Amino acid sequence: MCRPTYYTIAYEINPWMNVQRQANHSRAVRQWEALYALLTRRLNVSVQLLRPVRGLPDLVFTANAGLVWEHTLIRSNFRYPQRQGEEAVIERHFRQRGFQVERLPRTFNFEGEGDALWVGEALLLGFRFRSDAQAHEHLSRLLRCRVLPLELVDRRFYHLDTCFCPLSGTAALWYPKAFDRYGRTVIERCVHDLVEVPRADAMRFACNAIVAHHAVIMQAGVSTRLHRQLARRGFRVKEVDLSEFLKAGGSAKCLVLRLNSPRARAGRSSQRG
Repeated sequence: MCRPTYYTIAYEINPWMNVQRQANHSRAVRQWEALYALLTRRLNVSVQLLRPVRGLPDLVFTANAGLVWEHTLIRSNFRYPQRQGEEAVIERHFRQRGFQVERLPRTFNFEGEGDALWVGEALLLGFRFRSDAQAHEHLSRLLRCRVLPLELVDRRFYHLDTCFCPLSGTAALWYPKAFDRYGRTVIERCVHDLVEVPRADAMRFACNAIVAHHAVIMQAGVSTRLHRQLARRGFRVKEVDLSEFLKAGGSAKCLVLRLNSPRARAGRSSQRG
């Protein structure tokens, strides 16, 4: 995670961002701290912190930094110049902590865990708005696994993690209308137990959730129906108000990069964020 020291709406690179609808900085800090406290104090998740950098307001959204596999970071190639300055910061941070850093060819855009999520042994890759479909071949070679590209069709759900959230190796939250017909078919074949999120919850970024120790952390105000669907599957919903980050098109998951892949660490009880 990265504290929102310099977080602001400085530009517009997705439909949620509007420089005229500015985030309240002090409120954003309180919201981030509440999420951090929930993870570290109540759920006993170990969290490492990336140092904020002036001029990089979206560095707070660490899920986009890359994809971690064992002790390797596959670093992101950001589509927009406004975020490309984050790449060197991210790479330096991980190298200093002993990670091997891999890069995809610069000709391909890839925005890390924002678009790449594990379900069991398969890696699902969202593409079109931020990541390129061709990245899946390089990821498959690096990770030696099956990578399934999924086309996103609604600009409001510009990253995979805004409309899809793995709950386990066999279950996931999703908003089907964010995908094309083929992508929906791939997900239906890949994931045994799908929880369809209603439109109102999807627009609150309910799918942009963190799963830790049978808790699902998501934006406050989601429907009772979604609470019940998750409870039937043994999950507890932990609501956190992250409304100041929604203004930039992000919520709980966007603020966290997993340092242990569910595939790589299957069966371990401790989690790191």
